[in-house]
Amino acid sequence: MIGALWNGISGLDSFQKALNVETNNIANVSTVGYKADEVTFADMMYQENIGKGSRIQTVDKDFTQGNVKFTGNSYDMSIDGEGFFIVSGDTVENFYTRAGNFKMGDDGTLQTADNRNVMGVSMSAITADNIVSTDVNATQFTSLYDQYLASQIISNDNLTQTINAKTTDYMATVQADDIAMSGNGFKSASSKVSDITLLSNEYREQLSLYATSQDNGIISTPQTSTVTFDKTLLDDTYDRISIFVANNVVSQEFDTDADTTLKKLSDKISALQGFSSSVVIDTNTGELTGGIEIEYLVPGKEFLINDAKINDTSFDINTTAPVAGSGLLAAQSVRDSLKEAVENAGGKFLEITNSVDHPAGTNMPAVSSLQLKLDELGISDRPFGDDIEVDSDGMVYVKQDDYRYVIGKVSTARFNDNYGLKPLGNNVFGKTAVSGDPIQTDSATKIFNSSLELSNADLGESLVNLMVYQRAFEANSKAITTSDEFLNIAIQLKK
Repeated sequence: MIGALWNGISGLDSFQKALNVETNNIANVSTVGYKADEVTFADMMYQENIGKGSRIQTVDKDFTQGNVKFTGNSYDMSIDGEGFFIVSGDTVENFYTRAGNFKMGDDGTLQTADNRNVMGVSMSAITADNIVSTDVNATQFTSLYDQYLASQIISNDNLTQTINAKTTDYMATVQADDIAMSGNGFKSASSKVSDITLLSNEYREQLSLYATSQDNGIISTPQTSTVTFDKTLLDDTYDRISIFVANNVVSQEFDTDADTTLKKLSDKISALQGFSSSVVIDTNTGELTGGIEIEYLVPGKEFLINDAKINDTSFDINTTAPVAGSGLLAAQSVRDSLKEAVENAGGKFLEITNSVDHPAGTNMPAVSSLQLKLDELGISDRPFGDDIEVDSDGMVYVKQDDYRYVIGKVSTARFNDNYGLKPLGNNVFGKTAVSGDPIQTDSATKIFNSSLELSNADLGESLVNLMVYQRAFEANSKAITTSDEFLNIAIQLKK
């Protein structure tokens, strides 16, 4: 009978603890990323095949995936699959969480709701090798650079890059060339702007091609064509010189003398979008030879040229075919031509490439806080972006105007034994000797942006468990009172 009392007491203790666990699940049914506790019971020692009560054997976390809710908040993130976000701990040790309700901290870093830094792989430092600039002192985008050129994401197994290019307002600075340049690549203001438009489109196209098929590639070179006219045929008011260039018949009537006529024809060719034309000068005498050299400013692109005439007399055209490059070098060839065109219009060109390395293998990479302010990263003098974007690989991009800048990668980790993790409250876990060290799991998980993983506590199941525990508690209470009655009877019998 005394044993029955202790059995009942052990049952009361067990189900009281189970009640505490289940009410904690109910209290956290709306907690972001919460993992429900599961109770298992075990019987205690036996004596002469008679049990000595029950105890709580384990209280384990249920690490199954919770439902995901779209929030529309770009700082929110959820993990699809195994793994945890890594956040800063109270000491040098990091903590781990499934709760992705993040924010930007006062210092510009990505943080949890309780101000812990979200850890990941930071952007590589921008060096001179990552900048192509008209002005050597211009190392970040400022308000002066307000003209869009390109913004391209380049990603492979090793790293993710963003290439962004802007110019100053060349529309405000562009001027026609000095008339003294007539015949030697002379450009009007409108033709300079037209060239920039053409080259900008080609630059974006080449970056897009490089993004889909990444290799260093081959440098592109431009097509050049040279025709040598017989100047002696240009000596009369009724003479006309003409040439067919890229679906355009360019012609010039005799004006003043042969040299003036050749120069004016050359200027008309230079006025075509993407073309530059110069008369050929004899280096010994300094006189015009009658030749005109025509170059297409877009490297790697071919143009049709034929039918060079003075009146009805035709002249041969010598053409050096372009080299259609590929990969990064082809894009850089066009970029260099574009940069020159911008500078020819009085503008300044600036291209910045920033990158984030991808961790390889299962070993955890060195992780650090993720800075979101673009001025702190040396990209722009404006600190804040319009929004942040996170792709399924955890790459974090800050969007500012029409540009995207990759600034880091949110890292995730898993453990050999998740059940060995120690719950620390505030939605975080700490590693233990049982859980083992964290294992890099970026390639095995997907991250959803603007969404949160909800609690996996099942309210219906918890309410049923509460009723079971309540009845079990009552039954154990009854066992105690019944044992007490038996003892009372036994005592009375002895009297």
